[in-house]
Amino acid sequence: MAISINSLEILQKYLKGVMIRAEHHANNVEGISLTLLGAIIWKSDREIEVREYLGTPANMIWFWINENWYVLNYNHSEECIDLKSRSNSGDVIISFDNNSTYDDIINTFNNL
Repeated sequence: MAISINSLEILQKYLKGVMIRAEHHANNVEGISLTLLGAIIWKSDREIEVREYLGTPANMIWFWINENWYVLNYNHSEECIDLKSRSNSGDVIISFDNNSTYDDIINTFNNL
């Protein structure tokens, strides 16, 4: 099930959860998570949804850009955040971690 990001409260709850989980077991994506969320808000032209797990937002976020559906989720085995087309099982477009640059993110989101 998904939760629609339709208020600042839900957005903050989602981001606080991401940051807490990153601090505990994914330090290499802690900083980039903030930048990616900013890019989603910047470019998304329809609703933004997050995965729900046990009633709270989880580490997967879906968004629309130019009539295309994308997902960002944490890849545990590679310790990065994957941008995929259409669904969690979709093709990986690019992976991000704290070594990714602002230019990487801006160029990627400008080309979606």
